[in-house]
Amino acid sequence: MGQSSSGYGSGSAGRIFGNPTPSGSGLQATVTHQTYSHQPFRPLPAPTKPAPYHLSLDDVLAPEQMQAIRASGKLVFHIAGDTGGVKSPQAQQIVAMHMGNDLNTPSRADRPAFFYHLGDVVYYYGETSEYYGQFYEPYSEYAAPIFAIPGNHDGDVQDASASSLEAFVNTFCAPTPDFRPEAGDNPRSSMTQPNVYWTLDAPFATIIGLYTNVPEGGEVQADQLDWLASELTNAPREKAVLLAMHHPVYSADAHHAGSHRMAQVLDQAITWAGRAPDAVFSGHVHNYQRFTRAVSDWEIPYLVAGAGGYWHLHYMANLPGGTKPVPPMAIPNSDATLENF
Repeated sequence: MGQSSSGYGSGSAGRIFGNPTPSGSGLQATVTHQTYSHQPFRPLPAPTKPAPYHLSLDDVLAPEQMQAIRASGKLVFHIAGDTGGVKSPQAQQIVAMHMGNDLNTPSRADRPAFFYHLGDVVYYYGETSEYYGQFYEPYSEYAAPIFAIPGNHDGDVQDASASSLEAFVNTFCAPTPDFRPEAGDNPRSSMTQPNVYWTLDAPFATIIGLYTNVPEGGEVQADQLDWLASELTNAPREKAVLLAMHHPVYSADAHHAGSHRMAQVLDQAITWAGRAPDAVFSGHVHNYQRFTRAVSDWEIPYLVAGAGGYWHLHYMANLPGGTKPVPPMAIPNSDATLENF
C-alpha cells in the first residue's frame, strides 16, 4: 500500500490507564544518550513557535471545510512515509497521482483533508536542492495541505555547511506561510508547524508527532520524552489520540527490525501519563505492516506505512525453515500480533 486513509469518528476517545507516579525528575532519570559512528544523533533545530508546539487544523483549512468535517462526524486523511523518489521517481508519482484522485471522491465527507507525512521526505541527506524533485513537483497536483515529521534521512547531513533539518524547517516549520525558492514554479507555500516535534489539533483526533532522529532504531532525548508524556496526559479525553513516529516499534521486515529503544520511549511515556495512544503510525520500513498490541484490556493498532514512493521496497523476513509469515501471527517475546502486511 502506498498510502492509507484513516477515519476516526467522534466516539473514539483516548484510552485511560492507571496513573503511577514517575520516579526522579520527570522522565530524566530513565533516558541515556548513545553515540553512533555512522548515524550520530543530530541536534534539533530551534522551535519556530512557543511550547507546547500545537497547530490547529482550523488555522490551516477554510472554515467551510472545517464545518463539513465536523458535520460528517469523521476525519479522513492520507498518512504515509518514505516518499522521496531519489533514484526512480515513477513510484512516488504513481502514489501521488492516486492520492490526488482521492481528493476528487464524490462524497465530500470521504475526501482526505490533508496528507500527514511520516518522514523521509527527501533522500539521502535532507538537502534543499532535492526538495523540488522529491517534494514540490510530485505533489504539484495534490490540492490539500501536507504536514510532516522528519525521518532519519531528513535529519542526516552530508554538507558540513548545512545544519540538520534546515531544509525541513524551511518547508514545514516556517513562522508564516511563504513561497520557497526551491519550490520553483510550484504554488505550494511552506507549512507553519511550530517545531519538528509537534501536535496537530483536529476534530475528533489529536495527532502527536515525534522526531526520532537519525540513529538506526531512533533516539529521543529527555526533553522530547517529557513533552510526549505531557501531550498524552493533556490531550482531550473525548478525542482519539494518534501517535506518529518515523522509526517503528514493531516490524517483521528483513531490512529494518522493530526498535527496542522506541518501545521503551513509548512505554515510559504511557506509564507516566497513565494513557496510551489509540493508534501508532510509523514509516522507515518500506512496506505496509499492521500489528495489534494488547495493553491491559485494550488493543492498540501499530501501523507501518513506509511505502509512500521510495523506489526500493522491503520484504518480510522469513520464518525458521524459510517460510513467509502467515498472519495473524504472534510476535515472539512481545505482546503484539502481526495482523497483515
